[in-house]
Amino acid sequence: MTTVQPVQITFDCASPERVGRFWCEALGYIPPDPTEDGFDTWEEYSLSLPAEKRDSWFAASDPNGVGPRLFFQRVPEGKVVKNRVHLDVKVGRGLVGEERLAVLESEAVRLEAIGATRGVLLLADGENESCQNMQDIEGNEFCLD
Repeated sequence: MTTVQPVQITFDCASPERVGRFWCEALGYIPPDPTEDGFDTWEEYSLSLPAEKRDSWFAASDPNGVGPRLFFQRVPEGKVVKNRVHLDVKVGRGLVGEERLAVLESEAVRLEAIGATRGVLLLADGENESCQNMQDIEGNEFCLD
């Protein structure tokens, strides 16, 4: 019998804190607690680092301990092509038709207000329910599902 292993989802990005805070807001996740390292704020922790190490990483965790940890790491190259892996944010779970579309629309508007970009709305086709393609503030694709 195999054991289920916990996973962490890692994002390569230009500005880890900016992208990480977007995902904290989008998912209700929380950043690391700086007091565990003896700092009062995340900014105080960041300023304690050498300039070249600032904004080199950020993390976000589910406050309930259910979802995977998200880790954001600075990389020198920019995003060039479509993601091969993306997150499906399950905002319309169990909903169909107009009710599902209304929830997808409401969440898309909320996320646009914090920097997301809306992509194609894929309408239900008899096999799959509707979903809204989106991009985060650095262009990483995700779906509202």
